[in-house]
Formats: sequence, C-alpha cells, structure tokens
Amino acid sequence: MTEQHSSPKSVLSSQRLFRALWIANTASNIGTFMQSVGSAWLMTSLSASPLTVALLQTATSLSIVLLALPAGALADVFDRRRVLLVTHYFMLVVAAMLTLLTLTGFITPSILLLLTFLLGVGAAVSIPSAMGSAMELVPKPDAQHAITLGGISINIGFAVGPIVGGLVVAAYGPWSVFMLNALSFVGLIIFHQRWHRAPYSGQLPPERVVGAMRAALRYVRHSTHIHGLFVRDLAFSISSSSLMALLPVLTRQVLGLGSTGFGVLVGCFGLGAIIGGFLVLPRLPKKLSIEWTVGGAILVFAGTLITLAYQPNFVILCFAMMSGGIAQLIIISSLNFSAYRSAPQWIGIRVLSIHILVFQAGLTGGSILWGTLADLLGVPNALLLASIALIGGLTAMTRYKLLLHGKDLDINPALHWPLPQVTANIRPDDGPVLIQIEYIVDRAKSKDFEFAIEELKNVRLRDGAINWGVFHDIANPDRYVETFIAESWAEHLRYHERFTNIDREIEDRVLSFHIAKAAPVVNHFIGLTS
Repeated sequence: MTEQHSSPKSVLSSQRLFRALWIANTASNIGTFMQSVGSAWLMTSLSASPLTVALLQTATSLSIVLLALPAGALADVFDRRRVLLVTHYFMLVVAAMLTLLTLTGFITPSILLLLTFLLGVGAAVSIPSAMGSAMELVPKPDAQHAITLGGISINIGFAVGPIVGGLVVAAYGPWSVFMLNALSFVGLIIFHQRWHRAPYSGQLPPERVVGAMRAALRYVRHSTHIHGLFVRDLAFSISSSSLMALLPVLTRQVLGLGSTGFGVLVGCFGLGAIIGGFLVLPRLPKKLSIEWTVGGAILVFAGTLITLAYQPNFVILCFAMMSGGIAQLIIISSLNFSAYRSAPQWIGIRVLSIHILVFQAGLTGGSILWGTLADLLGVPNALLLASIALIGGLTAMTRYKLLLHGKDLDINPALHWPLPQVTANIRPDDGPVLIQIEYIVDRAKSKDFEFAIEELKNVRLRDGAINWGVFHDIANPDRYVETFIAESWAEHLRYHERFTNIDREIEDRVLSFHIAKAAPVVNHFIGLTS
C-alpha cells in the first residue's frame, strides 16, 4: 500500500522530482507576479482610468476562459512534457518582446494589453498540463497535498514577486521586471527537457482533441454534483476579483503610495497564503466540514475588502491583506480539491480545466464590473459593494454543496464488464455502435425499475453515450430494452474503462429488478458505412 504523507511539507521533502518541478514553478511564479506589478504600475502611468488598469486582469483571465477547455484536452491527448516546453518557450519570447518595447519607449496601453493577453494564452495552455504533470510525480494518496503545494507555489510568487518587483520597478523601471520574468521560464524549460516521462501505455488510441472536449462537456452536463461547484466558483470569483483589479488604483490614487507600497501590499497577501497553506490549513479541525471552512474564509475575505475600502493606516492594511491571503488560499484549495474529487482519472484534468474556466470567467467579468463601478462610484464604494456581494454569496452554501453529501465518491474504474464478443474485423474508428440490453421486470415493480434506470441514463450519457433510450415491449409487459449509442468502437471500449464503482452501484440497483434466471441479454451493432 502506498504511504500517505501527513502534510504538504512531507510530500515536498520526500518526492525529489516533484520538488524540482515545484522549485522551478515557484521561480516562474515569482517572475509572473513581478511582471504583474510592472504591468499594473506601467499602465497607471500610461492611463489614469481605473477601467483600463482593471482590464490587465481581464486580459489574463480572458485567455484562460477561452482556452481552458482546449488546454485540458491537449493535456490528455498529447505528451504533456512537449506541451509545456512549447508554452514556456512561447512565454519567454513574449516577455522578451515586452521588455524590448518598454525599454525603447514604444509601449502603449493597447500593446501592453495585447502582450499581457498573449502571456495569458501561454499560461492558459500550460495550466492543465502542469497540474497533470505534478499529479504524475506524487503517489495518488498525496494528490490533495500536491494541489495545496501548487497553490502555495503561486502564493510564494504573490508574496515575493510584488515586493521584489516593486523595488526593481522603483530602481530601474518596469522593463527590468519584464526581463526577469522572461528569465524565470528557463528553469521550467530545463526541467521538462530533462524529464523522462513514461510513454502512453494504453491499448486504445488516444482521443482526438475535439472529441476529448466534447467528452468533457458531456461529462459535466450530466454530472449534477459538479454544477454546485461551478455556482460556488462564480459566487466567489466575481466578488473577489475586485481586490486585485482595484488595488493598483487604490494604492496610487486613494492611498497615495508608490510602487514599493503596492508591492508590499500584494506581497502581504501572498505571505498570508503561504501561512495559510503551511500553518493554518493543516491545523484546521478535522471535524470542520469543507462548507464551514470555506464559509468562514469568505467572511474573512469580505472583511479584507471592507478594511481596504475605509482604513488608511498602512500597517493595518498589510495585516488585512495577509488575512485575505490566508482566506483565499483556503477557499481556492478547497474548490480545487472538490473539483479533483468529483471526477475519475480519465476526465479529471478536463473537469479541473472547466472549473478553472468558470473561476476565471468570474474574475474576467468581475474585473470589468468593479472597474466600471469604481469609475462611477469611486474605489472605496466599489470595494464595499464587493464585500456585500461576497457575504450574499454565502447563501449558495445552503443549496449548492461542494462535495456530494460530504463523502468520498468511489470513482475508481469498476472494470467488471467482459469485452464484447466480436467475429467481424472492426477498426477503432468504425461506428456508430448501438448497444441493446434486455431486462425482464416484474410488472408490479415496473415504476420502481423505470425510476432506477432513469438514474442510469445520466451515467451512460456522462461516460460517452451520444444517445440513450429505454423501450417497453407492448406485447410482453415484463420486457424492457435499454439502448444507447457510442460514436465509435474505440469510444465504446473507452466506456468500459470509464465505468466507476459508484456507477456500478447504480447499475446494480437496475439489475436488482431483473427477474430472469439468465443475465440480461446484451447485443452490439455496428453502423453500416454508405
């Protein structure tokens, strides 16, 4: 049995490859947040509009919204190591271009937004592959700690990057942090060039990108327990986006601070997240539910926004930002872990990608919303409204739960179905495939059977069926025939691999109504090609 480590720190100390990747990622995250400080400060000198400054966050978030799902499919279909090498080289080149244009004085608000968007494109494509690669480097029981360490890495960037970035901008100008950001990708490039990833070993051909995207959307559509997670994503991300969207304008125009003060405030936020990941989160009571943990953290984050809106004391603001960082780390780690636990391995990275997409969509829309309200009402009033919206969003706790009944779902593959008997020469791309299953049911229990098989419908459609139906024999009232269609023979065989133990429980409830001595008759038909 694989030993489960007790904390993120123990995982980091024991997993050599994961530790090397984590260090390289952390260096890159520091460069990214140095870049964010430089971009925000440069934009405030190019444009005085809060909306224009807020659009910097929108430019990054929008790229993730547009590309998160395709990026998740790429992470599952192609070699993740190669995907990451291409994206890191791409971001290095874009950061170098931004350095050159800023140094030579050719930068404009539009060019800054465009290059920020392109850096976001690189980040969007790399995130699912990076998450998947990190999961490959730790034992499966330590996945939660790997997720938390990913958040800590980002927030070390939050803590160190803005402070160093603010000092460097004050000393040399924004171009210097853009150059350092370009150099920060070198460590990741070296790691992925040297990493010998295990080759794909599946018996079936890899999915195609478009098909993988459709499968992800189909899975999410028919997984009602995931819908609640997405509602919670939006409830938090829309309101919380106000902090980073408006902080540059608040720092410069309301508090009258320079780039160093701005960097210290953002750094305190990141420092709080590090404290939250290493000290607070592991020490939370085990009996405290994830709902109450997230709810309490949201109240703390709302308090941070109120403090920023009306408290001019810089020391108090630093402590408020630190508290906000602790709260955000707890919230995002909980949301990410809920997304990870909600889907089996074959679709997990794509579900995480859609979760990121929804969260970033909230950040994108929220940045525009709070930037517009700050233009109309002022920055303090916009922050106050955002805090009220956060508290109001807590009502989602009562209806939309993060975890199904608060329990672990057994989403390991059941692998209990035998392979279909085939006499013809069938290729993986042949199809569509029609599957028929015949049940004999006591007519006195027909209503209960129909209710049970309706639950099985979601399982079929979620795992790959493109059409499903159940038919009642009018000549023999005890006979029911279930039908569903897969796009191809390969897709149907994948369906066998995707069926989980919790799906099997639903199937067993349906089979309990079958009264014939023999098992239900299963037939497979292949579509004729014209």
